[in-house]
Amino acid sequence: MGDVSDYLNELDGADRALIGAILTRAAELVPEASEGRSYGMPALRYRDSPLLSVMSTKDHIGLYPFSPGVIDAFAGELDGYSRSKGTIRFTAEHPLPSSLVERIVLARRDEIDAAKAR
Repeated sequence: MGDVSDYLNELDGADRALIGAILTRAAELVPEASEGRSYGMPALRYRDSPLLSVMSTKDHIGLYPFSPGVIDAFAGELDGYSRSKGTIRFTAEHPLPSSLVERIVLARRDEIDAAKAR
């Protein structure tokens, strides 16, 4: 078990299913990713950098790609979702489209690859 698996085991219901699906898909897209922690959150890590975290709160689910640039790159597709420089907020009743989540994960992976290539 790891930090992400342990966190998922603590969740119930729709949030657990949705968060689990996002993290499973992210791990499929970036198979080199491993479970760990970033900024105190259970997260998938890639090449020693945080790739993605998804956390449930009382009022929403937060998707954390650990990159303001990645969030900004998809700002035009995030109308109707609350966001800040570090998170995109959504609910199980109003989830992010799967294809958008996939593109966010791949954009973050590519950002990490580019940073490591320098």
